[in-house]
Amino acid sequence: MNTTLVVLAAGIGSRYGAGIKQLAKMDDNGYTIIDYSIYDAMKAGFNKVVFIIREEIEKDFKEIIGNRIEKIIDVEYAYQDMTLPDGFESPKDRKKPWGTVDAVLATKDLVKEPFLIINADDYYGKEVFQDLHDFLVNHDEKEDDKLQIAMAGYKLKNTLSDNGTVTRGVSVGDSNNKLTNIIETHEIKLEEDGTLSSKEGLGSDLLNLESLVSMNLWASYPAFIDLCEEHFIKYLEKNKDKLDSAEYVLPDMIGELIEEEKAEITILPTDEKWIGITYKEDLSPAKASFKKMFEENLYPEDIWNL
Repeated sequence: MNTTLVVLAAGIGSRYGAGIKQLAKMDDNGYTIIDYSIYDAMKAGFNKVVFIIREEIEKDFKEIIGNRIEKIIDVEYAYQDMTLPDGFESPKDRKKPWGTVDAVLATKDLVKEPFLIINADDYYGKEVFQDLHDFLVNHDEKEDDKLQIAMAGYKLKNTLSDNGTVTRGVSVGDSNNKLTNIIETHEIKLEEDGTLSSKEGLGSDLLNLESLVSMNLWASYPAFIDLCEEHFIKYLEKNKDKLDSAEYVLPDMIGELIEEEKAEITILPTDEKWIGITYKEDLSPAKASFKKMFEENLYPEDIWNL
């Protein structure tokens, strides 16, 4: 079965400061987090990559990543821009893309097979790629008339940054590890007393170090992209008076799919530890983490020395 890795790489990354965080180099070979995600995905069985980027970073992206990856695996590009569906007009002063639902929608004519969505600037660990690939090949697109989706459930304690707050999709599941609710939670911070705080003020029953959270890994099938189109138009209609700031993200859409009983989402818990570059200060510890993985022989010194 052909399976595709969809890489969300169109984010501006304003919190990271100057430079494009998705292109930050992690090792002496000049490889990025994206390189390692693609390496792990290929080992799991994915055989195509679709990069979602902005046209203004295309030259840098291809020079630093794309041209190299094209020699290793089939690559296609989708472009997220400010264009909206017919009937809607983008505010002239808006520069930020419309969110991750719109980003995935940019792949509509490119992705015709089961796929996995990942962030470009997050390292997820090896096992989640295998778990999610296994899910895709062992399920049908729909079961009991519900689209099948899987997500990796990370323990919140393994996804925090020492350099600032983070946003996570706090995920609530039933006894069968089916997602019943996902709460996009902003400004999560570990306080000195060991408790967690957030902008939404979630209590410790939902927000604690063992809480499972989404890191924007979503495994599904082509019908998911059709739902992105349908729900994005509904979102724009609902928010047509505030299109200067509106942003539609995947956890919000996933929550709607659950509520409308259009999809069944399986949580695949993992003990993997996230490595990411949310802030510029995250770069040094991220590099140190990769160095440690080399020392532990989790990766060869040169992953593309095939």
